[in-house]
Amino acid sequence: MEHYLDNSATTIVSRNAADKAYRIMTEVYGNPSSLHMKGLEAERELNLARRSVAKALGAGTDEVFFTSGGTEANNTALFGASAAKKRRGKKIVISAVEHSSITEAAKVLESEGFEVIRISPKSDGCVYPEQFEAVVDEDTILVSVMYVNNETGAVMPVDKIFETARKRSKNVICHSDAVQAFGKLPVNVNRLKADLLSVSAHKVHAPKGCGALYVRKGVRLIPHQYGGEQEKGFRPGTEALPLICAFAAACDEFEIDKNYKFVAELNSYARQKLSEIDAVVINSPDNALPYVLNFSAGKVRSETMLHFLEEAEIYVSSGSACAKGKPSHVLSAMGLSKDRADSALRISFSKYNCKEDIDELCKWVSKGICVLAHR
Repeated sequence: MEHYLDNSATTIVSRNAADKAYRIMTEVYGNPSSLHMKGLEAERELNLARRSVAKALGAGTDEVFFTSGGTEANNTALFGASAAKKRRGKKIVISAVEHSSITEAAKVLESEGFEVIRISPKSDGCVYPEQFEAVVDEDTILVSVMYVNNETGAVMPVDKIFETARKRSKNVICHSDAVQAFGKLPVNVNRLKADLLSVSAHKVHAPKGCGALYVRKGVRLIPHQYGGEQEKGFRPGTEALPLICAFAAACDEFEIDKNYKFVAELNSYARQKLSEIDAVVINSPDNALPYVLNFSAGKVRSETMLHFLEEAEIYVSSGSACAKGKPSHVLSAMGLSKDRADSALRISFSKYNCKEDIDELCKWVSKGICVLAHR
């Protein structure tokens, strides 16, 4: 029996989302930009989908732009904001534990002459407003802080960080990568005080290949793709309507409070069971988002344990799926030892998990430590 515990990497597509995508592909297959009936029918579905995603974000429908996923949304935010603001300043401040789509974009911006300040987390994996207060100044044009860390589940106080940043710089644009928070925590762009915010479909039981970027009305970004007038010319190219509509269907299914309570109980159970295994150490802070739990399994390398668990049809991650097994910059930034970082695994839950998944995980982690530690 399969035990899938890698939901932060991707989620199973819900039946409603899959059915919606199929219907759009086979019945509402027109181009939303076409002027005939099939095109107008597709445009109507696109508008309804944008309304659903906007509602889930607490945003206006004209503030939501569809992308190919979280990576494109993050890249668009960083490159678009920096290009729009570069005459006013060249300083960008991010956390040191951002997703690679932020950290790699920041490296490119550095090569183009921008100054990038990276804020290291405290031992709990979080960054705090006072750290930003110390470095944000009038030359700062962009602050980007993820809402929930994808490896540890650490929840960042982004609203307070953005509030602090704005007091220090009137020119600053505030962006949050909310990919791991969306659908799990209430993500309201106004409460978070975000100017820009990124989300992704395949983390919330919708298909891969779709995401969205919230752009607060009045915030100017320079597009880095050119072509047609789709998405108001901001993101040209024919919209991936089946994926977008499936994304909206998944958003319409959100039961954030109910699922949070359920997953919190699973997380607590997992922490208890894992802590009973000799040599296992929990890396996620106590107040992390319960959907994510990072732990180290003795001195067994992450990838070795991952494949051992895979043989028992238990699927976990050795960090961010986008890192392809590279050492975790997040755990290193938290000050964890090399041995502990090298043996770290991430499990991540969804509403479809159960205690049996955790029982099997713990049984095989315990076996793995005994078998693999002596190889």
